[in-house]
Amino acid sequence: MTMTEITKTDRSPWAVFLIFLCLGLTSFGGPIAHLGYFRDEFVVRRQWLSERSYADLVALCQFLPGPASSQVGIALGLSRSGYRGALAAWLGFTLPSAIALILFALGIASYGDAMPAGVLHGLKVVAVAVVAQAVWGMARNLCPDAPRISIMAAATCFVLLIPSAWGQVSVIILAAIVGLLLFKPQQGEAHDPLPISVRRRVGLFWLALFFALLLGLPLLAAVFPNQTLAMVDAFYRAGSLVFGGGHVVLPLLQAEVVPTGWVDNDAFLAGYGAAQAVPGPLFTFAAFLGASMNQAPTGWLGGLICLLAIFAPSFLLVVGALPFWEHLRRNLRTQAALLGINAAVVGLLLAALYQPVWTSAIHGPQDFGLALVALVALMFWKLPPWLVVLGSGILGGLLSIAL
Repeated sequence: MTMTEITKTDRSPWAVFLIFLCLGLTSFGGPIAHLGYFRDEFVVRRQWLSERSYADLVALCQFLPGPASSQVGIALGLSRSGYRGALAAWLGFTLPSAIALILFALGIASYGDAMPAGVLHGLKVVAVAVVAQAVWGMARNLCPDAPRISIMAAATCFVLLIPSAWGQVSVIILAAIVGLLLFKPQQGEAHDPLPISVRRRVGLFWLALFFALLLGLPLLAAVFPNQTLAMVDAFYRAGSLVFGGGHVVLPLLQAEVVPTGWVDNDAFLAGYGAAQAVPGPLFTFAAFLGASMNQAPTGWLGGLICLLAIFAPSFLLVVGALPFWEHLRRNLRTQAALLGINAAVVGLLLAALYQPVWTSAIHGPQDFGLALVALVALMFWKLPPWLVVLGSGILGGLLSIAL
Protein backbone atom coordinates (compact mmCIF):
# COMPACT_ATOMS: atom_id res chain seq x y z
CA MET A 1 0.00 0.00 0.00
CA THR A 2 1.38 3.35 -1.02
CA MET A 3 0.96 6.61 0.86
CA THR A 4 -1.63 7.82 -1.66
CA GLU A 5 -3.67 4.65 -1.21
CA ILE A 6 -4.17 5.33 2.50
CA THR A 7 -7.54 7.03 2.33
CA LYS A 8 -8.79 9.70 4.64
CA THR A 9 -11.25 7.20 6.16
CA ASP A 10 -8.44 4.92 7.35
CA ARG A 11 -8.06 5.60 11.06
CA SER A 12 -5.71 2.81 12.07
CA PRO A 13 -2.61 3.72 14.12
CA TRP A 14 -0.52 1.92 11.51
CA ALA A 15 -1.77 4.22 8.75
CA VAL A 16 -1.07 7.24 10.97
CA PHE A 17 2.43 5.93 11.62
CA LEU A 18 3.17 5.47 7.90
CA ILE A 19 1.95 8.96 7.02
CA PHE A 20 4.04 10.59 9.74
CA LEU A 21 7.03 8.37 8.94
CA CYS A 22 7.00 9.77 5.40
CA LEU A 23 6.90 13.28 6.86
CA GLY A 24 9.64 12.42 9.36
CA LEU A 25 11.89 11.32 6.50
CA THR A 26 11.33 14.41 4.34
CA SER A 27 10.42 17.37 6.60
CA PHE A 28 13.50 19.56 6.47
CA GLY A 29 13.55 23.23 7.43
CA GLY A 30 12.65 23.44 11.14
CA PRO A 31 9.35 23.79 13.01
CA ILE A 32 7.81 26.51 10.83
CA ALA A 33 8.47 24.49 7.68
CA HIS A 34 7.06 21.40 9.45
CA LEU A 35 3.79 23.25 10.00
CA GLY A 36 3.75 23.96 6.27
CA TYR A 37 4.27 20.28 5.46
CA PHE A 38 1.53 19.31 7.92
CA ARG A 39 -0.90 21.82 6.42
CA ASP A 40 -0.29 20.50 2.91
CA GLU A 41 -0.65 16.87 4.01
CA PHE A 42 -3.59 17.03 6.43
CA VAL A 43 -5.57 20.12 5.39
CA VAL A 44 -5.09 20.23 1.61
CA ARG A 45 -4.47 16.61 0.56
CA ARG A 46 -6.12 14.39 3.16
CA GLN A 47 -8.67 16.87 4.53
CA TRP A 48 -8.45 15.51 8.07
CA LEU A 49 -9.41 18.95 9.34
CA SER A 50 -10.31 22.39 8.03
CA GLU A 51 -7.96 25.34 7.55
CA ARG A 52 -9.57 27.07 10.51
CA SER A 53 -9.26 24.06 12.82
CA TYR A 54 -5.63 23.67 11.82
CA ALA A 55 -4.90 27.31 12.59
CA ASP A 56 -6.67 26.94 15.96
CA LEU A 57 -4.53 23.91 16.72
CA VAL A 58 -1.33 25.76 15.78
CA ALA A 59 -2.40 28.66 18.01
CA LEU A 60 -2.93 26.32 20.96
CA CYS A 61 0.49 24.70 20.50
CA GLN A 62 2.12 28.14 20.28
CA PHE A 63 0.79 28.77 23.78
CA LEU A 64 2.24 25.53 25.14
CA PRO A 65 5.93 25.09 25.93
CA GLY A 66 7.82 22.57 23.85
CA PRO A 67 8.16 21.79 20.13
CA ALA A 68 5.05 23.22 18.44
CA SER A 69 5.26 21.12 15.28
CA SER A 70 5.58 17.86 17.22
CA GLN A 71 2.68 18.88 19.44
CA VAL A 72 0.53 19.58 16.40
CA GLY A 73 1.46 16.13 15.08
CA ILE A 74 0.58 14.47 18.39
CA ALA A 75 -2.80 16.24 18.41
CA LEU A 76 -3.50 15.19 14.82
CA GLY A 77 -2.70 11.58 15.65
CA LEU A 78 -4.86 11.77 18.78
CA SER A 79 -7.83 13.15 16.84
CA ARG A 80 -7.44 10.49 14.16
CA SER A 81 -6.82 7.33 16.18
CA GLY A 82 -6.86 8.08 19.91
CA TYR A 83 -3.86 7.58 22.19
CA ARG A 84 -2.34 4.96 19.91
CA GLY A 85 -2.64 7.40 17.02
CA ALA A 86 -0.88 10.10 19.05
CA LEU A 87 1.97 7.70 19.84
CA ALA A 88 2.10 6.51 16.22
CA ALA A 89 2.28 10.09 14.91
CA TRP A 90 5.09 10.97 17.31
CA LEU A 91 7.04 7.79 16.54
CA GLY A 92 6.74 8.20 12.79
CA PHE A 93 7.78 11.86 12.81
CA THR A 94 10.56 11.46 15.39
CA LEU A 95 12.27 8.12 14.77
CA PRO A 96 14.15 8.93 11.52
CA SER A 97 16.09 11.88 12.93
CA ALA A 98 16.48 10.28 16.37
CA ILE A 99 18.00 7.10 14.90
CA ALA A 100 20.29 9.10 12.61
CA LEU A 101 21.57 11.25 15.49
CA ILE A 102 22.14 8.27 17.78
CA LEU A 103 24.13 6.55 15.02
CA PHE A 104 26.16 9.73 14.59
CA ALA A 105 26.80 9.82 18.33
CA LEU A 106 27.97 6.22 18.28
CA GLY A 107 30.90 7.11 16.05
CA ILE A 108 29.81 7.34 12.43
CA ALA A 109 31.99 10.39 11.86
CA SER A 110 31.40 10.24 8.11
CA TYR A 111 27.67 10.97 8.71
CA GLY A 112 28.23 14.69 8.94
CA ASP A 113 30.50 14.73 5.87
CA ALA A 114 28.39 12.43 3.69
CA MET A 115 26.17 15.25 2.44
CA PRO A 116 27.86 18.12 0.56
CA ALA A 117 27.31 21.65 1.86
CA GLY A 118 25.43 22.57 -1.32
CA VAL A 119 22.87 19.84 -0.68
CA LEU A 120 22.29 21.10 2.84
CA HIS A 121 21.85 24.62 1.51
CA GLY A 122 19.35 23.37 -1.06
CA LEU A 123 17.32 21.86 1.76
CA LYS A 124 17.30 25.23 3.53
CA VAL A 125 16.17 26.95 0.33
CA VAL A 126 13.22 24.59 -0.16
CA ALA A 127 12.01 25.58 3.32
CA VAL A 128 11.44 29.07 1.88
CA ALA A 129 9.03 27.63 -0.67
CA VAL A 130 7.26 25.44 1.89
CA VAL A 131 6.67 28.31 4.32
CA ALA A 132 5.66 30.70 1.52
CA GLN A 133 3.06 28.22 0.32
CA ALA A 134 1.70 27.84 3.85
CA VAL A 135 1.53 31.61 4.38
CA TRP A 136 -0.29 32.14 1.09
CA GLY A 137 -2.81 29.36 1.65
CA MET A 138 -3.58 30.27 5.25
CA ALA A 139 -3.81 34.01 4.50
CA ARG A 140 -6.41 33.43 1.79
CA ASN A 141 -8.62 31.53 4.22
CA LEU A 142 -7.96 33.26 7.52
CA CYS A 143 -7.35 36.88 6.50
CA PRO A 144 -10.18 37.61 4.04
CA ASP A 145 -10.90 41.20 5.13
CA ALA A 146 -9.10 44.43 6.04
CA PRO A 147 -9.24 44.01 9.87
CA ARG A 148 -7.67 40.56 9.79
CA ILE A 149 -5.11 41.55 7.17
CA SER A 150 -4.19 44.44 9.47
CA ILE A 151 -3.82 42.08 12.43
CA MET A 152 -1.62 39.82 10.32
CA ALA A 153 0.63 42.72 9.26
CA ALA A 154 0.86 44.12 12.79
CA ALA A 155 1.73 40.67 14.18
CA THR A 156 4.47 40.28 11.58
CA CYS A 157 6.04 43.64 12.42
CA PHE A 158 5.78 43.07 16.17
CA VAL A 159 7.51 39.69 16.05
CA LEU A 160 10.25 40.96 13.76
CA LEU A 161 10.94 43.87 16.12
CA ILE A 162 10.75 41.67 19.26
CA PRO A 163 12.18 38.33 18.10
CA SER A 164 11.60 36.18 21.16
CA ALA A 165 9.31 33.40 22.32
CA TRP A 166 7.58 35.80 24.70
CA GLY A 167 7.10 38.21 21.82
CA GLN A 168 5.18 35.50 19.96
CA VAL A 169 3.02 34.70 22.97
CA SER A 170 2.35 38.42 23.49
CA VAL A 171 1.22 38.79 19.88
CA ILE A 172 -1.28 35.96 20.27
CA ILE A 173 -2.65 37.45 23.50
CA LEU A 174 -2.96 40.92 21.96
CA ALA A 175 -4.62 39.48 18.84
CA ALA A 176 -7.15 37.68 21.04
CA ILE A 177 -8.03 40.97 22.77
CA VAL A 178 -8.38 42.75 19.41
CA GLY A 179 -10.58 39.91 18.16
CA LEU A 180 -12.86 40.26 21.18
CA LEU A 181 -13.26 43.97 20.48
CA LEU A 182 -13.66 43.83 16.69
CA PHE A 183 -15.51 40.66 15.76
CA LYS A 184 -19.06 39.47 16.50
CA PRO A 185 -19.38 35.90 15.22
CA GLN A 186 -22.77 34.24 14.95
CA GLN A 187 -23.58 30.97 16.71
CA GLY A 188 -21.86 28.12 14.94
CA GLU A 189 -19.71 30.35 12.76
CA ALA A 190 -16.04 29.62 12.19
CA HIS A 191 -15.97 26.46 14.29
CA ASP A 192 -14.84 23.10 12.93
CA PRO A 193 -14.17 20.96 16.00
CA LEU A 194 -11.59 18.19 16.01
CA PRO A 195 -12.93 14.73 16.87
CA ILE A 196 -11.20 14.62 20.27
CA SER A 197 -12.32 11.79 22.54
CA VAL A 198 -10.49 12.94 25.70
CA ARG A 199 -12.85 13.94 28.51
CA ARG A 200 -12.21 17.01 30.64
CA ARG A 201 -11.67 14.93 33.79
CA VAL A 202 -9.03 12.89 31.96
CA GLY A 203 -7.45 16.11 30.68
CA LEU A 204 -7.19 17.38 34.25
CA PHE A 205 -5.40 14.16 35.20
CA TRP A 206 -2.78 14.61 32.46
CA LEU A 207 -2.22 18.25 33.40
CA ALA A 208 -1.85 17.30 37.06
CA LEU A 209 0.68 14.61 36.09
CA PHE A 210 2.65 17.17 34.07
CA PHE A 211 3.00 19.50 37.05
CA ALA A 212 3.65 16.64 39.47
CA LEU A 213 6.62 15.47 37.39
CA LEU A 214 7.90 19.00 36.85
CA LEU A 215 7.96 19.67 40.59
CA GLY A 216 8.69 16.14 41.78
CA LEU A 217 11.58 15.05 39.57
CA PRO A 218 14.06 17.63 40.95
CA LEU A 219 13.18 16.53 44.50
CA LEU A 220 13.61 12.86 43.64
CA ALA A 221 16.94 13.56 41.92
CA ALA A 222 18.16 15.40 45.02
CA VAL A 223 16.99 12.75 47.50
CA PHE A 224 18.08 9.73 45.43
CA PRO A 225 21.29 10.64 43.55
CA ASN A 226 21.20 8.62 40.36
CA GLN A 227 22.50 9.37 36.87
CA THR A 228 19.40 8.09 35.08
CA LEU A 229 17.07 10.08 37.32
CA ALA A 230 19.21 13.19 36.92
CA MET A 231 19.06 12.83 33.12
CA VAL A 232 15.28 12.40 33.13
CA ASP A 233 14.91 15.46 35.37
CA ALA A 234 17.14 17.67 33.19
CA PHE A 235 15.55 16.73 29.88
CA TYR A 236 11.97 16.75 31.20
CA ARG A 237 12.57 20.25 32.55
CA ALA A 238 13.97 21.38 29.21
CA GLY A 239 10.90 20.11 27.39
CA SER A 240 8.58 21.71 29.96
CA LEU A 241 9.93 25.23 30.25
CA VAL A 242 11.11 26.26 26.79
CA PHE A 243 8.86 28.31 24.52
CA GLY A 244 9.71 28.94 20.91
CA GLY A 245 10.73 25.57 19.52
CA GLY A 246 13.84 23.47 19.08
CA HIS A 247 16.53 26.12 18.67
CA VAL A 248 15.54 27.80 21.95
CA VAL A 249 16.15 24.61 23.92
CA LEU A 250 19.79 24.31 22.85
CA PRO A 251 21.30 26.83 25.34
CA LEU A 252 19.37 25.22 28.18
CA LEU A 253 20.55 21.75 27.22
CA GLN A 254 24.13 22.96 26.94
CA ALA A 255 23.91 24.39 30.46
CA GLU A 256 22.62 21.02 31.69
CA VAL A 257 25.04 18.60 30.02
CA VAL A 258 28.36 20.45 29.42
CA PRO A 259 29.18 21.94 32.87
CA THR A 260 28.20 18.65 34.54
CA GLY A 261 30.67 16.77 32.33
CA TRP A 262 27.96 14.55 30.84
CA VAL A 263 28.90 15.64 27.29
CA ASP A 264 31.98 17.62 26.27
CA ASN A 265 31.46 20.87 24.39
CA ASP A 266 33.05 19.65 21.14
CA ALA A 267 30.68 16.71 20.98
CA PHE A 268 27.75 19.01 21.81
CA LEU A 269 28.59 21.33 18.89
CA ALA A 270 29.17 18.40 16.51
CA GLY A 271 25.75 17.02 17.41
CA TYR A 272 24.16 20.40 16.89
CA GLY A 273 25.64 20.54 13.39
CA ALA A 274 24.36 17.05 12.60
CA ALA A 275 20.90 17.98 13.89
CA GLN A 276 20.66 20.66 11.18
CA ALA A 277 21.25 18.03 8.49
CA VAL A 278 18.41 15.66 9.38
CA PRO A 279 14.65 16.04 8.88
CA GLY A 280 12.10 16.03 11.68
CA PRO A 281 12.02 17.84 15.04
CA LEU A 282 15.17 19.47 16.41
CA PHE A 283 14.25 18.16 19.87
CA THR A 284 15.69 14.81 18.71
CA PHE A 285 19.04 16.41 19.48
CA ALA A 286 18.28 15.02 22.96
CA ALA A 287 18.77 11.51 21.53
CA PHE A 288 22.27 12.47 20.37
CA LEU A 289 23.13 13.87 23.81
CA GLY A 290 21.80 10.80 25.59
CA ALA A 291 23.83 8.52 23.34
CA SER A 292 26.96 10.68 23.89
CA MET A 293 26.88 10.65 27.69
CA ASN A 294 30.24 10.09 29.38
CA GLN A 295 28.46 8.21 32.17
CA ALA A 296 26.04 5.28 31.93
CA PRO A 297 23.37 5.02 30.67
CA THR A 298 24.71 5.94 27.25
CA GLY A 299 24.45 4.63 23.70
CA TRP A 300 21.03 3.51 22.52
CA LEU A 301 19.62 3.32 26.05
CA GLY A 302 20.80 6.80 26.98
CA GLY A 303 19.47 8.21 23.72
CA LEU A 304 16.05 6.62 24.27
CA ILE A 305 15.82 7.85 27.87
CA CYS A 306 16.62 11.45 26.97
CA LEU A 307 14.36 11.37 23.92
CA LEU A 308 11.37 10.17 25.95
CA ALA A 309 12.10 12.60 28.78
CA ILE A 310 12.22 15.71 26.58
CA PHE A 311 9.05 14.82 24.64
CA ALA A 312 6.99 13.58 27.63
CA PRO A 313 5.79 17.11 28.56
CA SER A 314 4.48 17.59 25.02
CA PHE A 315 2.23 14.54 25.33
CA LEU A 316 0.93 15.52 28.75
CA LEU A 317 0.28 19.16 27.82
CA VAL A 318 -1.40 18.47 24.48
CA VAL A 319 -3.67 15.70 25.75
CA GLY A 320 -4.44 17.69 28.89
CA ALA A 321 -5.19 20.98 27.14
CA LEU A 322 -7.14 19.82 24.08
CA PRO A 323 -10.44 18.94 25.86
CA PHE A 324 -10.62 22.43 27.36
CA TRP A 325 -9.62 24.05 24.08
CA GLU A 326 -12.50 22.32 22.30
CA HIS A 327 -14.94 23.48 24.98
CA LEU A 328 -13.71 27.07 24.81
CA ARG A 329 -13.93 27.17 21.02
CA ARG A 330 -17.73 26.70 21.17
CA ASN A 331 -18.04 29.96 23.13
CA LEU A 332 -18.86 32.99 20.95
CA ARG A 333 -16.37 35.20 22.77
CA THR A 334 -13.69 32.57 22.31
CA GLN A 335 -14.56 32.36 18.61
CA ALA A 336 -14.18 36.14 18.32
CA ALA A 337 -10.78 35.92 19.99
CA LEU A 338 -9.80 33.07 17.66
CA LEU A 339 -10.57 35.17 14.59
CA GLY A 340 -7.88 37.56 15.81
CA ILE A 341 -5.54 34.75 16.89
CA ASN A 342 -5.82 32.96 13.53
CA ALA A 343 -4.85 36.15 11.70
CA ALA A 344 -1.92 36.60 14.09
CA VAL A 345 -0.76 33.01 13.45
CA VAL A 346 -0.49 33.87 9.75
CA GLY A 347 1.52 36.93 10.77
CA LEU A 348 3.87 34.75 12.83
CA LEU A 349 4.41 32.47 9.84
CA LEU A 350 5.05 35.50 7.60
CA ALA A 351 7.62 36.84 10.07
CA ALA A 352 9.31 33.44 10.20
CA LEU A 353 9.35 33.33 6.40
CA TYR A 354 11.61 36.39 6.51
CA GLN A 355 13.59 35.61 9.68
CA PRO A 356 15.12 33.04 9.93
CA VAL A 357 13.92 31.09 6.85
CA TRP A 358 14.65 33.65 4.11
CA THR A 359 17.67 35.34 5.70
CA SER A 360 19.44 32.03 6.37
CA ALA A 361 18.78 30.53 2.92
CA ILE A 362 18.62 33.23 0.23
CA HIS A 363 22.10 34.67 -0.34
CA GLY A 364 22.13 35.27 -4.08
CA PRO A 365 20.23 35.06 -7.39
CA GLN A 366 20.73 31.29 -7.65
CA ASP A 367 19.12 30.77 -4.24
CA PHE A 368 16.14 32.93 -5.18
CA GLY A 369 15.76 31.04 -8.46
CA LEU A 370 15.85 27.66 -6.71
CA ALA A 371 13.28 28.80 -4.16
CA LEU A 372 11.03 30.09 -6.95
CA VAL A 373 11.22 26.78 -8.84
CA ALA A 374 10.41 24.89 -5.64
CA LEU A 375 7.42 27.16 -4.95
CA VAL A 376 6.06 26.68 -8.48
CA ALA A 377 6.54 22.92 -8.14
CA LEU A 378 4.55 22.87 -4.91
CA MET A 379 1.77 25.30 -5.77
CA PHE A 380 1.20 24.83 -9.51
CA TRP A 381 2.79 21.56 -10.58
CA LYS A 382 1.32 19.94 -7.45
CA LEU A 383 4.39 17.77 -6.89
CA PRO A 384 4.60 15.98 -3.51
CA PRO A 385 6.69 17.85 -0.92
CA TRP A 386 9.18 14.99 -0.47
CA LEU A 387 9.99 15.04 -4.19
CA VAL A 388 10.45 18.82 -4.16
CA VAL A 389 12.75 18.50 -1.11
CA LEU A 390 14.81 15.80 -2.84
CA GLY A 391 15.05 17.78 -6.06
CA SER A 392 16.05 20.96 -4.24
CA GLY A 393 18.81 19.13 -2.40
CA ILE A 394 20.17 17.71 -5.66
CA LEU A 395 19.97 21.08 -7.45
CA GLY A 396 21.64 22.78 -4.48
CA GLY A 397 24.51 20.33 -4.70
CA LEU A 398 24.87 20.84 -8.46
CA LEU A 399 24.79 24.64 -8.10
CA SER A 400 27.53 24.51 -5.45
CA ILE A 401 29.75 22.60 -7.87
CA ALA A 402 28.96 24.75 -10.91
CA LEU A 403 29.32 28.15 -9.21
